[in-house]
Parts: sequence; C-alpha cells; structure tokens
Amino acid sequence: MKNSFIILFLLSFVFSSCKKDKKQTTAYTLLQPYKFPVFENDVEKGITEEGIALGRRLFYDPILSGDGTMACATCHKQEDGFSDKRQFSIGIDGSVGKLQAMPIMNLIWNEDFFWNGRSKSLENQALEPVENPIEMKAHWNIVIDKIKDDKVYQEMFDDAFPEQEITKELAVDAIAQFEKILISSNSKFDKLLIGEYAMTEQEQRGRALFFSEEADCFHCHTGNLMTDLSFHNNGLDANPKPGLETVTNNENDKGKFKTPSLRNLAATAPYMHDGRFATLDEVLDFYSSGVQVSPTIDELMKQGTNGGVQLTEQEKEDLKAYLLLFNDPNFLTNPAFASPF
Repeated sequence: MKNSFIILFLLSFVFSSCKKDKKQTTAYTLLQPYKFPVFENDVEKGITEEGIALGRRLFYDPILSGDGTMACATCHKQEDGFSDKRQFSIGIDGSVGKLQAMPIMNLIWNEDFFWNGRSKSLENQALEPVENPIEMKAHWNIVIDKIKDDKVYQEMFDDAFPEQEITKELAVDAIAQFEKILISSNSKFDKLLIGEYAMTEQEQRGRALFFSEEADCFHCHTGNLMTDLSFHNNGLDANPKPGLETVTNNENDKGKFKTPSLRNLAATAPYMHDGRFATLDEVLDFYSSGVQVSPTIDELMKQGTNGGVQLTEQEKEDLKAYLLLFNDPNFLTNPAFASPF
C-alpha cells in the first residue's frame, strides 16, 4: 500500500513537471484604432507573438515557391502598401496574371478576399498562391518537407504551435496572423480626427466634394476603412468581366469587384482590379467622364448615363488633395512589418 502511494505520488509529480515544461505562447493584443470598426467577437483569439514572427518569416521567404525565387512579399511590397507596382504580377516561370495584386492592409475587418471574393478567410487566401500555376507554382507537401528540414523553422513552429506537427494549415495560420496586424491608421486623416492636423483650404474643398452627391465617392468608400467591403460594377466597361459572378454564378454580379480601400493611394498604383489606371489623375478622369453603362452597373453609379460626374479640373485637384490625406508613411516603413531576413 505504501509503495503504491509512492508510485502514484511520483507519477503525479512527473505529470505536473511535464505540464509546467510545456511551451506557452504569448498572446498579442491588437490596439483598437480610433474611429475604426470595433473588433468583433474573438478576432484576436489565436494571434500570438510567436505566430506573428513565424508568419512574418514565411511571408518574406521564397521557400514557399516552386523554384525558391518568389515570396508573398514579391508581389506585396511594404513600401507599395503591400501591393505590386506592376499592372500584373509575374509568376516564377514568367507567367503573367490578369488581376492587379490587392494591397494588404486592415484585412482583419474583411470577410471576403480577392477581387471576386472567392476566399472567405485569410488562411484560405494564403493557401492559394503557393500552388497557383501562374504564381508560386509549388506543391504544399514539398514546401512543408523543406520547412521541416529547416532548423530555424523547426524551432519557430514549435514556439508558435507547441507540440503540433508542421502542416500547411499551421503555415497559413501563421501568415494570416502576420497579415492581421498590418493595420494602417496613422495618416493625416487620422491625425485630423484627434486634432493633430488641420486641413488646408484645398483639402476642405476636396472633402466637401467627396461627401457630396455631385462627386458621390462616400457611398462605396465609407468609414475609416475607406471601403464598404462590398462588390460593385463601377462602370469600367460596357461589356464587363465576370468578377463576383465567377463565385455566385449570378449573372447580375457580372462586373462586380471588391471596393478597394482609399488608404495609401499614393503608394498603391496602378488602380482598379486590372491595374488599368497608372495614376490617380487617370482614376479621377474616369469617374469624371469615362464611366461606361452596362446592364449590371451599380445603382450608385447613376452618373454613368452622363459618362461620369463631370468634375472641373480644379475639382479634380481638390478631390485629389483630400484623398492623399489617407497616406500613412509609418505603415509603409514600420520595421515590425518589414523583412526579418
């Protein structure tokens, strides 16, 4: 009886010691930006310092590509608002895409990803480019084998996901954690809201235009995110590309693409889903006089029947001045978002 008690005591001690020795992750706390939508539910759940560090390394590491030459950051450069200056990104074998690389910022408030909304989570979004034949053109099983052979990754995965096997699901979980902290909220516009910036007269005129029915910008580019997170046919073509229709199979969704944020406009050219406009001036010219009517054009584009909102050259300059208030230099240079290599 005495020996049994001693054995049970020793087993209890060993079990307790193992529990204490198990690695613990460090929860990451997201700071709620002023006047931004409130973080919903458990949006922060699962975001850890270790997961972010791992995701950041994976985001910048060409190990994810078939020939080891291309990383997520190849087409999503920080200085470009985590977008691509090229109209269409180029894959590892020279293949050229058909859509402009979307900027990565403030994605934690998003529920639909890609221009046509085909992914419903950041994790799923991160899965696709690796095996896409015109992007990284790799196979996840081969990528994971390479990661498993890397001592640095062995340690980082164990830190981020203690006692779990390295899998593609954990890899994209980590990448998504890094992308969730890429929050841009320190522009002149944000400083204006807290009384640390005063608009010029031209910027004030631009703001008045932005929120007027005449220019009609505010319906789609709404709130501090500067997007309604929805999909619209904004009148780019009389015979529009499918867009959201490829996901819903609803012909009424033809030509609808996700509303991009107006934040960091100075860094994220070219513009539109197909990067057709090289400059912000071209965008303003389009909305002024280049809108094309089609059967699925958005009701918000009522001015389409007149070719656009017919802005004067001065109004275009005023509106442009206001739009540039949303540039966030700190976001584009934040060392916490930069390559760890």
